[in-house]
Amino acid sequence: MLWSAIAPYLPRWQHLAVRLATVLTLLLTIGALVLGSATPAQASLTDDRYDGNIFPLYAGNGSLVPPRLSLKESMRRDKPTLLVLYADDSKDCKAYSSVLSQLDAFYGRAADFVFLLVDALPVKESYEPTEPGYYFQGFVPQTVLFNQAGDVVLNRTGITSFEELDDAFRDVFDLLPRSESVERRRRAVNEVNTELVPEEK
Repeated sequence: MLWSAIAPYLPRWQHLAVRLATVLTLLLTIGALVLGSATPAQASLTDDRYDGNIFPLYAGNGSLVPPRLSLKESMRRDKPTLLVLYADDSKDCKAYSSVLSQLDAFYGRAADFVFLLVDALPVKESYEPTEPGYYFQGFVPQTVLFNQAGDVVLNRTGITSFEELDDAFRDVFDLLPRSESVERRRRAVNEVNTELVPEEK
C-alpha cells in the first residue's frame, strides 16, 4: 500500500533503485536462512567420512602427497620404495597417516615414498609390475615395501605398526636391530668427535 502511494511521485531511476533494493534484500534474507540451516562438516579421525587430504589434517605432513615420483620412476632408482594405497574417507587410513609421517622422518631421504589414492588408480584388465594397480588387493590402507632391486619385501593390508615397518626398513638397509640401535644411540648422545677437536701442542 505504501509503495503504490509513493511510486507516482518518484523519478524513474529511483523507482528502479527501490525495486532493486527490495529484490536484493529478499535474496540476502533467503541466502542467510539457507546458510544458517546448513550443518557443518562432521568428519573426524574416527569415522569414514571425507574431510580433505588426510596427510596435512591428521599426520601434519602435507608434503607426502602428491608423490614426487611415480612407482615406475622410483623402481628405476637404486633406492627402496614404500608404496601406500589409501583413501581419504577411511578411518584406518586417517589413523595410519601419522605412522607414515613418522616413517618419512626416519627414512624419507634414503627411500622413495609413493602414497596414492586408490580412487586415482586406472581401471584396467591387467597391470604391469611397475604400476600400483598390480599390487592393489582391494583393501586400504595397503603397504608394499620394495627393496633396492625392486623386489617386494613386505605387503600388508590394514594398519601396520611403526615397529613392523621400521624392522622391514632395517632389514632392507642392513641396519642394526632396533633393540641394539637404541642402546647405541643412547651412548652416542653428547659424544665428542675427536676428529673435529684440534690437537693441543
